[in-house]
Amino acid sequence: MCVICFVKALVHVFKIYLTANYTYNFRSWPVDFCWDDVCSAGGGGSGHRALTCTAAAAGVWLLRDAALGGDAPGRPLRRARSQAQCLLQQIRELPSQLTSYVLAHLLGRWLVYPGSMFLMSRALLPLLQQGQERLVERYHGRRAKLVACDGNEIDTMFMDRRQNPGSHGRGLRLVICCEGNAGFYEMGCLSAPLEAGYSVLGWNHPGFGGSTGAPFPQHDANAMDVVVKYALHRLQFPPAHVVVYGWSIGGFTATWATMTYPELGALVLDATFDDLVPLALKVMPHSWKGLVVRTVRQHFNLNVAEQLCCYPGPVLLLRRTQDDVVSTSSHLPTLPPGDVEGNRVNELLLRLLQHRYPALMAHEGHAVVTRWLRSNSLAQEAAFYTRYRVDDEWCLRTLHSYQERCQEEQAWGPHGPTFPWLVGQGLSPRRQRQLALFLARKHLRNVEATHCSLLEPEDFQLPWRL
Repeated sequence: MCVICFVKALVHVFKIYLTANYTYNFRSWPVDFCWDDVCSAGGGGSGHRALTCTAAAAGVWLLRDAALGGDAPGRPLRRARSQAQCLLQQIRELPSQLTSYVLAHLLGRWLVYPGSMFLMSRALLPLLQQGQERLVERYHGRRAKLVACDGNEIDTMFMDRRQNPGSHGRGLRLVICCEGNAGFYEMGCLSAPLEAGYSVLGWNHPGFGGSTGAPFPQHDANAMDVVVKYALHRLQFPPAHVVVYGWSIGGFTATWATMTYPELGALVLDATFDDLVPLALKVMPHSWKGLVVRTVRQHFNLNVAEQLCCYPGPVLLLRRTQDDVVSTSSHLPTLPPGDVEGNRVNELLLRLLQHRYPALMAHEGHAVVTRWLRSNSLAQEAAFYTRYRVDDEWCLRTLHSYQERCQEEQAWGPHGPTFPWLVGQGLSPRRQRQLALFLARKHLRNVEATHCSLLEPEDFQLPWRL
């Protein structure tokens, strides 16, 4: 009996040892794929050039806007300024820039990406180990180490369903999952598409789990770049069969991937936001507003809405009706906490529809979609849709007719006629409202869940295609 107890204790100690050395073991793991393997192999036909060694130090391209100091309409061009003026401006801005840098690296990083904190990582090690064992044993997951262009090592896990794709062929599609700011692929959002029958590729942010580095936007984008290249060139999935799924802050890397690789098949954004600034202002003191805005714009410019509008493919937004994390309702005195009217997914939808269908969303369409977004439940949403007597068949005929006319008059991309579309011109206000509601309902689905609860497999669906 003592021998049996000794063996059990030894096994228990061995498991603790493996858990404690979870990160250490992965650091000695051989590299499975590097960011420049595509260049070494001759490109692979993706149409995206690998970075040169010189450009790799700066990382992949990020979308910049006027808030970050880029040239904007009405602003004098930088080259037109004298060197003395530029130097004086830099001296004036130096104290505020130093303050923003200190705030971003000492406090901001832990608030925006709490999963990278050492204490949280150590506390979650047993759960991460259990989650990884589950993925390997139950779903035959393959762990791989990828090296991004900045030298960070990215921890990934791939579950291949192509040999048994299921009756609907879901396993032939790959879902790349982008986790939230405290999420890990071992116990994160990949469970929904995985249990729904898709092939899945999960990865951890830099500084999360076995991944090295720090989770700043540039490093995140560098990691996303090598993950997409790994999926296309090593795993050999056709771009049209790749779906990018972003949950919460993962919407930034998800929209970056589809913006940079527009030939990817589809994009699903779950409980994400349009911009980080409104959410940062919600939790920080009002007297810090100027400092917070400057710090976010310079160091955490998660401009999800801008990147989303650069993707021409199918998009589905999932809005969680009990989500308080990406809601600014509590920040607005006229809205009760938890009200869906303050959910930032609403702004994401409006920005997307305004970009894709500007003529339709100019007046009547924008007003009716804004009212529709105030529906607090699935029943209210359906009742509002019925009230306006939306004819789905007429909407489809109108869109198909416009699409056919564009074949001769407009340039085509990997997903059809390029946006924006001018559909809606010449329609009556009633028809404009109906078509706007039809498109809004096709691009957004309500899910009755909180922000941190795992998405049910049946709630994970691919976006609508015309």
